[in-house]
Amino acid sequence: MAKKISKKLASARAKVDSNKRYTLEEAIKLAKETSYTKFDGSIDLSFTTSLDVRQADQQLRGSVSLPNGTGKSIVVLAATESNQDAVKSAGADIVVGKEELTKILQLGKFNFDIIVTSPIMMPILGRFGKQLGPKGLMPNPKTGTVTPDVAKAVTEIKKGKANYRTDKNGIVHTMIGKSSMEVSKLVENAAIVIDLIKKLKPTTLKGSYLKNLTVSSTMGPSIKIEIK
Repeated sequence: MAKKISKKLASARAKVDSNKRYTLEEAIKLAKETSYTKFDGSIDLSFTTSLDVRQADQQLRGSVSLPNGTGKSIVVLAATESNQDAVKSAGADIVVGKEELTKILQLGKFNFDIIVTSPIMMPILGRFGKQLGPKGLMPNPKTGTVTPDVAKAVTEIKKGKANYRTDKNGIVHTMIGKSSMEVSKLVENAAIVIDLIKKLKPTTLKGSYLKNLTVSSTMGPSIKIEIK
């Protein structure tokens, strides 16, 4: 039995031509128009690729600085034993050393959105991998959250940085902003991400790479974007 969809979603879907590939600006404008949540939902891009994630060199994961930010307020915990004043000035909400980090992790009260850490702190974080991993809080060098320059990483995150990652089906997901943001700013953010993903095509991958590209708002319908 087919799952019944809400009237709001049905109304949103009716505005979208599922057979059409829209220009980037048209698609993002439509994604905003079909956003029906009461809260300020996110605007997300999804790239359907021919990547075989069983191959190590075809697993895309990283982060990219967005020119207009993500529109999201992020609480950053910075773990470092050095330059703590500079890290605070960079905008970190919580700055801790080894002892404080251990206490926070033992309590299991993760009242932050992201951890940025210096490499020396990773053995401590590694012990709590089972708790941090499922919550998406485990720092990773590929996303720039394990770095000798913690202050710089915090600055970039606070300005607005989007993470991207390939799922098991070879689809790359990333957020480009909030539905309350101006169309022009979302378009600029999207263009940066699209250009990056195109450039990340593995050299070992033969044939077509990007099969489909869509944009959607939180709980909204997917809108196809023409790939240039």
